Amino acid sequence: MEQTYLKLNSGYEMPQLGIGVYLVAPEETKQNLLDAFQLGYRHVDTAHAYQNEREVGQAVQASGLAREEVFITSKLWPSDYADPEAIDKMLARLDMDYIDLVLLHQEIGDYKAGWKNLETAVAAGKVRSIGLSNFESERLEEILTMATIPPAALQVECHPYFPQQTLKERISPLRTIIESWYPLGHGDSQLMSEPVFSKLAEKYGKTPAQIILRWHIQSGHAVFPKTTNPEHLKENRDIFDFTLSDDDMADIAGLAKDFRYFNMTLEEREQRLMAFVPED
Repeated sequence: MEQTYLKLNSGYEMPQLGIGVYLVAPEETKQNLLDAFQLGYRHVDTAHAYQNEREVGQAVQASGLAREEVFITSKLWPSDYADPEAIDKMLARLDMDYIDLVLLHQEIGDYKAGWKNLETAVAAGKVRSIGLSNFESERLEEILTMATIPPAALQVECHPYFPQQTLKERISPLRTIIESWYPLGHGDSQLMSEPVFSKLAEKYGKTPAQIILRWHIQSGHAVFPKTTNPEHLKENRDIFDFTLSDDDMADIAGLAKDFRYFNMTLEEREQRLMAFVPED
């Protein structure tokens, strides 16, 4: 099997493994994605704040793949939330007729107006599914209370040290999918060298990173590790020819310790992130 899919509560299917382009320079993005498409990747995670949406669109066009073969996720930055034309501007940057999934990037700014604009975009056929990113405070429930369309996905920090079990319980009635950023613990050598991963890597003939990515897949997360290294691109895809046992999954669950790599408080995000306005 070369790919697994998640059925979103919107009715659409999303490739479970994708590639992220956070911190990939615009001039590197197109080739990075063309390499990924060649290896079978069909899900790209970008954002207005990443400033490489145009190159994502260029890569899709240059790939020769039909638009419906590639699942595109992007995110509105808080400075976009109250702008009724923000989705049209995103479509123009991507040079696409629709976007598969659009998320509100941060739980700051006028997020209620942002959610209403996302729902309007769904009604207009410009966006197929909508969701949230980094909503973990009570502001998540504020959105859920006002939403007429439930979030299809919630993108948050998630890895074996911080598997987001409590958050999963909050959103489980909605069948909202967890999407993981920092899926490999931000490349933390301590996480990678945990004995359980060394043991399982030897057992299955894989690397510790492949074991962690497989854990994400079997945990039901969407995951899109970012890499511009062609060998790592290939390695990250090579996780569909084995299955972790229930005992293996239980051993990995024992690593959970409520540890985050990103620790900016909501107040700090409001003070620091609101000042950033990405270019169109």
